[in-house]
Amino acid sequence: MTARGFVIAAPTSGAGKTTVTLGLLRALKRRGIDVRAAKSGPDYIDPAFHAAACGAPSVNLDAWAMSPAALRARAAAQGGELLVVEGAMGVLDAGRDGRGSVADLAATLGLPIVLVLDIAKSGQSALLPAIGLQALRPDLPLAGVILNRAGTLRHAEMAARPLMDADTNVLGCLQRDSGLTLPERHLGLVQATEIDALDAFLEATADRIELAVDLDALLAAARPLTVETGPHMHLPPIGQRIAVARDPAFAFAYPHLLNEWNAQGAQVLPFSPLDNKGPDQFADAVYLPGGYPELFAGQLANAQKFLGLTRRAADRGARIYGECGGYMTLGEGLVDAAGHRHEMLRLLPLETSFKARKLTLGYRRLTPLPGAPWTTPLLAHEFHYATIVQEGGPARLFRATDATGEAVPNMGLQVGRISGSFAHVIDPA
Repeated sequence: MTARGFVIAAPTSGAGKTTVTLGLLRALKRRGIDVRAAKSGPDYIDPAFHAAACGAPSVNLDAWAMSPAALRARAAAQGGELLVVEGAMGVLDAGRDGRGSVADLAATLGLPIVLVLDIAKSGQSALLPAIGLQALRPDLPLAGVILNRAGTLRHAEMAARPLMDADTNVLGCLQRDSGLTLPERHLGLVQATEIDALDAFLEATADRIELAVDLDALLAAARPLTVETGPHMHLPPIGQRIAVARDPAFAFAYPHLLNEWNAQGAQVLPFSPLDNKGPDQFADAVYLPGGYPELFAGQLANAQKFLGLTRRAADRGARIYGECGGYMTLGEGLVDAAGHRHEMLRLLPLETSFKARKLTLGYRRLTPLPGAPWTTPLLAHEFHYATIVQEGGPARLFRATDATGEAVPNMGLQVGRISGSFAHVIDPA
């Protein structure tokens, strides 16, 4: 049976999409519904919260970097009775080339949109985003709206009346509650594994959702996923036995990549550098994903088994590949926010700093240079605050352009079979 679903979106970032999504996931699970989740775009943090809320893994669905066939196949592979997709940024926000919005994703999947409207600073004007979305994307069904951060019941009624007069379903209204917030840091929310009271938060949020949202009407508005039967490209695995760093310092690995490496016959062997573990001694590849090594730099610098076993893997010729935080860890040293330098793996001639911060953000089209782990063009994303103090000497890893095709400097480094860059690879181009 084809799963049904809907997309939780908003006119802007910060409207409360994640809180509403988490509350809905837990509330629907408590009803006995086999609910699954997905996240629009290149977000590593929210899917872990989704998994905690509904008890099943969440995946990324990126309308810029994934083909329609890949999006539909990965959404369908989530299974379950109901798929709840959380949007990113504003519903119409896209890459610099105008592609990849949450609206594009909803259209590809054939799912209606539930719009979360932050009405803290508006009244009757709250209807404008809903009317605007319908005018700009008439191809998209609007299942309804959930009003968020109302000051009083009278305030909620004032905002809801024009929406109902315009035949827009008002599915519920949440009043302001400072308790319904999660802690944040520079790349987004603090990771789910670092919040001790997460389950209590999810239960409290689900309680509020059950009181404030018409779940029956929401379920009735869900539509079947558009089913894709055509093939799509997979990123080839970087080895047959791939040791993958997995802990709060290296949490930013896309689930679809690891799942598809497994499906292509590779073994994925997790290990935790923060627990001073190293890669499997028989691994022919080591993958250091992004994460927060800058927050754990001192601990990593003192993890002698991790450092020694990873260097030993390099000595025996294993392919070692690092992305963003993993790339920083492959370098000579990392300067933390307090200005302290910590020695890293010393496998690439790279020095990075988190004290001298600069935001780098955007989609990337990558052309692998000779010696890279892949040979075909790739689609990727870059998002970090770290700066490069020194990077140079050996060959670069990728030629790169931004989403519009404008050239950006060649990215990354490679020395023999050791390589990395600040780009997070998403899919083949």
